[in-house]
Amino acid sequence: MVRVRFVTRNKHKVLEASAVLARYDIEVVQAQRSKVEIQSASLEEVVRYALRSLKPESEPIVVEDAGLFIHRLNGFPGPYSSFVYKTIGIEGVLKLMEGVEDREASFASVVGILTPSGEVRLFSGVTKGSIATESRGSKGFGFDPIFIPEGCDKTFAEMSIEEKNALSHRAKAFMKLGEWLTNKS
Repeated sequence: MVRVRFVTRNKHKVLEASAVLARYDIEVVQAQRSKVEIQSASLEEVVRYALRSLKPESEPIVVEDAGLFIHRLNGFPGPYSSFVYKTIGIEGVLKLMEGVEDREASFASVVGILTPSGEVRLFSGVTKGSIATESRGSKGFGFDPIFIPEGCDKTFAEMSIEEKNALSHRAKAFMKLGEWLTNKS
């Protein structure tokens, strides 16, 4: 069994990644290491920089960054989603969307891996959808209560982890990582 060390403080991300990577016989271990997280308009740049701030270990190291991109707000909050969530929160985003008919949005995720040999690889996933008019659901985290994936009537926060992982940006990126690790072995 392959094991990866996921550098994050977010236990929800670890649970989602673990559920996806278990399909590939890959174990995910949460690593409480500090990494450099720059502010950038590019998720790829944030992840690549974080990985380069870490030293290779005997097991692969994984970093992930994600963002909610709202079409009508020119992609805001995008890579700044965590900051926006902590400052204005879901209610603030809903306030910005008041009276807006075009509620198109997407969630994007970039997963990066640093191999023991120092190789860096990035994998991305995107889920299109829309912004709900109100917060719904108690599962998930972050902006999950206001994001409705395309073709669904539930928000991510109204879905089980299995339902969310069948559609989510993060699951798509981790599946690509799982396939790459499986083919590399």
